[in-house]
Amino acid sequence: MRPFTRAKPVRGPLPAHLPRERVVCIADELPVLRWQARQTRETIYETLESIPRRYKVIQTVREKFSCRSCETITQPPAPFHPIARGRAGPDLLATIMFAKFGEHQPLNRQSERFALEGIDLSVSTLADWVGAARVLCRRWWR
Repeated sequence: MRPFTRAKPVRGPLPAHLPRERVVCIADELPVLRWQARQTRETIYETLESIPRRYKVIQTVREKFSCRSCETITQPPAPFHPIARGRAGPDLLATIMFAKFGEHQPLNRQSERFALEGIDLSVSTLADWVGAARVLCRRWWR
């Protein structure tokens, strides 16, 4: 019986479909003049990095116009919101719903994650949005 030998771990390459950013480190002091030196090889280290989600606030401006002769006020209609008078956009609602039902992440953890990203969303607000979104989904699936 042969003794057990552990295989050397082999790191697989990082996914090829991810965009690459090349950072070149240049030595400031070379023992010879820079124009005399030539590059023979380079060593490449790849590091997987995460860019946090980006948020934005969309301000919708609806101008009001009044007619001086007939004294009527007109304004364009408001854009569609999934939740009436809600402040959550459809993409944010989809993210919250997927984290809750797809990843089984409770709302208190989602609230903590949003707080770490600089957005203050209470658990009760998230619960109200999830409840309203479930009502919307129920209407569409009938």
